[in-house]
Amino acid sequence: MTTPPVHAPDEAAVPAARSADVPGADAGADAGERSSRGLLARAALLTAVLSVAGSVLGLARDQALARLFGAGRETDAFLVAWTVPEFAATLLIEDGLAFALVPMFSLALARRAQGTVPGDPVRALVAATLPRLTLAFAAAGALVVAAAPVLVRALAPGLPDHALAVDCTRLTATCVVSFGLAGYCSAALRAHRRFLAPAAIYCAYNTGIITAMFVLGGRWGVRAAAVGVAVGGLLMVAAQLPSLAGQLRHPDGCPDRRRLRFRFRFPVGFRFRRNEGAGAAPRTSTATTTDALTPSAGATAGTNAPHRGTAGQEAPAPRTTPRAADTPARPLALALLGTVLLFALCRQSQVLIERFLASGLPSGAISHLNYAQKVAQIPMTLSLMLCTVTFPVVARAVADGDTERARARVERDVALAAGLVLLGTATVVACAPQVVQLLFQRGAFTAADTAATAGVMRVYALGLLGQTVVGALARCYFSAGRANWYPLGAMAVGIAATAGAGAWAVGPWGVSGIAAANAAGITVTAALLVAGTGPRSVPVRVRRVLGDLARPVPVAVAAAVTGALVADHLAAPGVSPAVPLAAGAAAVVGVFAVLAPVLGVRGAVPAVESVRRSLRPVTRRLPHGRISLRIRFPLPRRLPPGARPRRPRKSRGSRRSR
Repeated sequence: MTTPPVHAPDEAAVPAARSADVPGADAGADAGERSSRGLLARAALLTAVLSVAGSVLGLARDQALARLFGAGRETDAFLVAWTVPEFAATLLIEDGLAFALVPMFSLALARRAQGTVPGDPVRALVAATLPRLTLAFAAAGALVVAAAPVLVRALAPGLPDHALAVDCTRLTATCVVSFGLAGYCSAALRAHRRFLAPAAIYCAYNTGIITAMFVLGGRWGVRAAAVGVAVGGLLMVAAQLPSLAGQLRHPDGCPDRRRLRFRFRFPVGFRFRRNEGAGAAPRTSTATTTDALTPSAGATAGTNAPHRGTAGQEAPAPRTTPRAADTPARPLALALLGTVLLFALCRQSQVLIERFLASGLPSGAISHLNYAQKVAQIPMTLSLMLCTVTFPVVARAVADGDTERARARVERDVALAAGLVLLGTATVVACAPQVVQLLFQRGAFTAADTAATAGVMRVYALGLLGQTVVGALARCYFSAGRANWYPLGAMAVGIAATAGAGAWAVGPWGVSGIAAANAAGITVTAALLVAGTGPRSVPVRVRRVLGDLARPVPVAVAAAVTGALVADHLAAPGVSPAVPLAAGAAAVVGVFAVLAPVLGVRGAVPAVESVRRSLRPVTRRLPHGRISLRIRFPLPRRLPPGARPRRPRKSRGSRRSR
C-alpha cells in the first residue's frame, strides 16, 4: 500500500508540488494552499497581537521615562546610550542575523525532510554556529564597554552630561550578548514555524525595563533604565529557550494530521477515511492501522521521492528547477553574515545621523526625535509582521526551487503591508497631537514638548511606506542564503541622501528637517530595491509591485485629511484627547474602507479575508470524510422438525470483522 507524503510541522505552510499527471493532485494542492494561507493568517495574527502588546509596553516604558525623568539632559544622555540596544535589536534580532539564519535553518530542515544527509542537519547547524556566534557576541559587548567614552563623544559631541551617557552605555552593552542569543533562538524557531515565543520577547524585554525604572529610579536616576535593558535582555533569552530546546530534543515533532490519510479499525468494523482530493485512489482492505499511520519511504524522502499515480506507478516529478537543498552543506559563510550585518548596520545608522545633527540643537531635541520615531514606527512594525511570518516560507520555497511560489508570496506580502502601513500613516498624520498628548503629556513632559513631538511625528510618517518596502524586499534579497551586496549599496545611497539632506535642512527647520531627511533617504533606498529585483533576488514583477504601492496613496491622503478635520474639530481645552483621537481614527478607517475597494487596493480584500479565516473555529467539519460501518449480526438457523433451540451462551467478546 502506498501512502502520501507525511509533512512535519515545519512544512505545515509549504504545500506539496502540483502535478498535472496525478489525478486529484490539483484539488489536493489547492486544499493545501488554502490550509497554508489559514495557518499563515493565524500565525500573523498571533504575532501581531503579541507585537501590539510589546509595543504597548514599549509606550508604557517611554511614558515612564518621560514621567520620571522628563525630556531634559538626563533623558538625552540615556537616549545616546539607548543607541546600543537599538542597534543590537536591528542587527541581531529583527533584520541582520535573521536574514542569514532563517534561510540556513530552512535549508537544514529541507535536508532533514529528504533524509539524504546522515544525522540531524539542524542539530549539526546549531553545534557549528552557536558557540562561535556566542564568542563573537561576548567580544563585541566587551569592546562596547571599553570604547564607551569614544562612542558617546562620536555619537553626540555636544552632549552636556558626557559622564552619565558613558555609564548608561556600559550598562546597556550587556544586551549585545543577550540580544544575540535571543535573535539566534528567534531565527531557529521561526524557521520551525514556531512564532509564539519569538513574538513575546519584547513583552518580556519592556517589562524588565519598566520594573527596573520604578524600583531603582529613585536611587539611581536614569541609570535604572540602563539596568532594565540588561535585565530585559536576559528575559528575552529565557522566554525562548524552552521552546527551542523542545524542537531540538524532538526533531521529528508531531505529524501534521491535516495531511494524513487515516484508516482506523475498531472491533465493530468502523472505517474512517479522509481523502486528499477528488481523485484519491481506493484502498485495499489488507492494510493495518500501523501501516496507515506510518510514513512510507516517499514521505521521508521529501520532494525527492517519486510521485505516485492512482495505481502506485511512478510519475515524473513536476519540478525541474534545481533546489538549494540539493547542494552540498555549507557552514555559516562570513560573506553572507557580513552582508546582512552591514546592511542592518547601515540602515540603523540613520539614527546616528539624526542624533549627531540634533546634538547641537537646544536641549530636548533628541528626546523629541526619539518619542516621535517610536510612535510613528508602530504602523510599520505591525505591517511587517506578515513578512516576518512568511519569510521562512519564502526561504523554504527558494530552497525547494519553487520560484513562482516565492514570487507570488513576496508580491502579496508587499501589497498587503503597503495597504496596512498607509492606513497607519493616515492615522498618525491626522491625530498626531492627540496621540502625543494622551501618551506622554504628564509630569515633566509639558505642552510645548507635545507640540514639538507631534510636528516631528507627522514628518516622520511620510517615510513609513519606504521603511515598509525596504523591510519587505530586503528579505527576498537574502532568502536564498547567499551573500548579496546590492541591498547594502542601495542602503548606502539612501544614507548618503539622508546625511546630505539633514545637514542642509537642520539649520532652517531644526528637528523637522532631520525627520524630513530621514523620510527622503529611506524612500530612495526603497526605490532602488524595487528596481533591483530580478536575478539578484526573488524575481518579482516590478510594474505590478509599483501599481500595488501607488493605489493606496490617494486613499491615505484623503483619509488623513478627513481624520485631521474631524480630530481638530472635536479638540478643545476641556475635552479628553481620547475623544478626538477615537473620532479621527474612526474617520480614517471609514474613508479607507470605502475608497480602497473602489480604487482597487490589492491588500484591502486579502486583509479582511485573512482576519475572517483566522477567526474561524478550530473544530470544523472535515471535508471529504467518509465513515463506513460494518457490523456482523448472527442470522437464525433453520431447525429440523421437532428439534428444540439451544440456549444462547454468554459472549466472550465481540468478534473482529473480516
